[in-house]
Amino acid sequence: MQRSEKKSYYKGKTVFIISILVITTTFLSVWLNGISYNRGINTNIYLSLSIIGVILFLFMTYGLYTGAGLKDNFPKFRSYTKGEFFGDGTPGNFEIPTSAVGDGIAGILISILLWILMTVAMILLFILLEALFWFTLFILILMLYWVFFRALKLVFNRSGKTVGNIVLSMSYSFTYTILYLGWIFVIAFLADTF
Repeated sequence: MQRSEKKSYYKGKTVFIISILVITTTFLSVWLNGISYNRGINTNIYLSLSIIGVILFLFMTYGLYTGAGLKDNFPKFRSYTKGEFFGDGTPGNFEIPTSAVGDGIAGILISILLWILMTVAMILLFILLEALFWFTLFILILMLYWVFFRALKLVFNRSGKTVGNIVLSMSYSFTYTILYLGWIFVIAFLADTF
């Protein structure tokens, strides 16, 4: 009796969240540990990248050896159309209103009223800027997720060839780990030499 093996899939959203937690924990632990040992920033970066590289290598090796795939379960954001939120006007093409309120009681009352209105306008502007900041952060996270997902999807597309073959799984994992982290090592090295 032959048993049909069903291919297992890692959920992309879960892998991304766990990866962010692992990366953050690694950098924080190496940085906090580096303070007590008086290590330099670049040494901490090299150590952190090495730990992350080992974890990434082991994860990819295990996934390739078991024949796992990667499933995209992140929500789709395709309803946005260009020009929907902002008009075609060029930035900075607005006029600031001015007023000459005059002297006396009426001038003081109008100045107080304008001061209150400007305070409310500034509060609303800060709320808008905060929302814009969070929107930008959300877009950056989506971009990181997409790059991260596509990178791992490339790796796990090879899992059909590597299932049950530990040497081939390790060689693919080693190659992709070097590709994905090597450029960061090069940037850290160049920053250290200049």
